[in-house]
Amino acid sequence: MTAVHESDQPTRSVPLRDVVAALDLELRTTEIPDYSGAVNGLQVANDGHVTRIAVAVDASMAAVSEAAITKADLLIVHHGLFWGGVQPIVGTIYNKQRTLLTNNIAVYSTHLPLDAHPRLGNNVRLAEALGLSVQRGFGRYKNIDIAVAGDCDESAGVLVDRARAFAARYGGSVRTSMPVDGRRTKRWAIVSGGGASTETLREARERGIDTLIVGEGPHHTTVEAQDNDLLIIYAGHYATETLGVQALGAWLETRFGMPWSFLHLPTGS
Repeated sequence: MTAVHESDQPTRSVPLRDVVAALDLELRTTEIPDYSGAVNGLQVANDGHVTRIAVAVDASMAAVSEAAITKADLLIVHHGLFWGGVQPIVGTIYNKQRTLLTNNIAVYSTHLPLDAHPRLGNNVRLAEALGLSVQRGFGRYKNIDIAVAGDCDESAGVLVDRARAFAARYGGSVRTSMPVDGRRTKRWAIVSGGGASTETLREARERGIDTLIVGEGPHHTTVEAQDNDLLIIYAGHYATETLGVQALGAWLETRFGMPWSFLHLPTGS
């Protein structure tokens, strides 16, 4: 069983439209720009009512199957069903849709709107988990800060140890762009998920960041970081994006009094 959180709220029925409206408003779903494949918001409807929520990082076949096992009728994910664009509804895609419809499971996806949220978002929650205090935005995407940054005076080795302990809780591991012996972190930024990119590294240089914490990134970002004396802590794509959906589950429990489960399905990335 992959549900690592099970709240014990009594079962009640809430209109799906009310839950979706609350999520759209809180996450500013229509205001935050995103990649075309994200398709933020309600992706699949159900019969119009929600009694139990499941949250997961990915809208995988495993997540859909586990949502059915937990008898959830709303699955909230960070990575939705349509990242691959328009595809024939055959094979695994058909099985996934069939499982959703057969079990009356609605799907709500929130990608960059969740990353950017100032209280519930992946980036601000990861900073909190690592003992860092957010002081400013970072990670510009179409003129909006999706990520976070701040100042501190920490041993880089201690920070890496915290990141390693965090990642291990979610089935991941940590690597760094360079040795950390003797280094101190004074200006940091966090960009969860696939946060290491040429654009992110350029912004880090421009803003004097000495430590960049991300989920993952391509090989060339490590080379570029070494060339510019930038410490990148790669803490795992999956691990760094587990906290936002859990925060949403807890928020909905408080808002509507509905039970929720976190479906822990690590990918190893």
